[in-house]
Amino acid sequence: MENSTSSGGIATVAAVTTNSTSPSLQKVDAGQDLQASTPAPASSEEPEEDLYTICTRLSQKVRLFLETDFSSELLKGVQRHTRISLGVIEEALRRYKLENLSISFNGGKDCLVLLILFLASLPPYLPSPSNPTLSASGEKGEGKINSVYVTTTYPFPQVDAFVQTCIRAYHLSLARYSQPMKSSFERYLQDNPSVQAIFVGTRRTDPHGELLSHFDVTDHGWPKFMRVHPVVDWGYKDVWGFLRELQVPYCVLYDMGYTSLGGTKDTHPNPALLEDGTGVQEGEGGEKTRRFRPAYELVEDGQERLGRDR
Repeated sequence: MENSTSSGGIATVAAVTTNSTSPSLQKVDAGQDLQASTPAPASSEEPEEDLYTICTRLSQKVRLFLETDFSSELLKGVQRHTRISLGVIEEALRRYKLENLSISFNGGKDCLVLLILFLASLPPYLPSPSNPTLSASGEKGEGKINSVYVTTTYPFPQVDAFVQTCIRAYHLSLARYSQPMKSSFERYLQDNPSVQAIFVGTRRTDPHGELLSHFDVTDHGWPKFMRVHPVVDWGYKDVWGFLRELQVPYCVLYDMGYTSLGGTKDTHPNPALLEDGTGVQEGEGGEKTRRFRPAYELVEDGQERLGRDR
């Protein structure tokens, strides 16, 4: 998960490693155009779609992705990771009511993958147009996704703009906090006492991510909740393989050479993506601007955080 801090040592509760396709993903006609199912951020000119429609489209899109026979070993690996992640999300939906779940979302690439997979799993748990009152589990639906955004110091305006776009496009009920991580989650749980588990986009290569499992209770001294890590075993290239193959809109900073997003004071374009000999003169002073390749062109997982000061 981008721009996040782990709670340190972890008490493991369970680990789900199912390889079966999620039963909540709805079947899609094999002839359906994949690009036509791409979710577009809502705009003032377009009518806003309801949450059930958005989740159903994403469910169909992920199903089609899983059914595609790719020749690429990368995408075959992404399919395997996707099936496991969907199994983890299904397990969380079995353990908790939807109102007891939340998702930590800060606009980064990792939590964006997590958000898409979570939404794609939701149609059976949401009110449908034919039954607007009750979901498949017989419970009332709210039409919004519980979510929390712990902002960094000196946030990028591009990140905040992208988060705002996602709030509209994916019907997020997003609570923002600018305190340190622990204090922010304490405040969030005080403000939202029904939340018992929070989906987090941390990956094993993130700081403090090495020992995480799919389900981890927070440590002593932290506000108590279950941390759910569906994408913990995804690699950097897997994340970009998923986002690009499914044509998921992402923050514009990634096209400017940023590979891991923090704040404006400690985050820079990744030097591994610097284009050689492409400085261009700008202005009367002849100053040069360096150009960087997009984030998805980075090859080595170990280079992901080269643009971060910490």
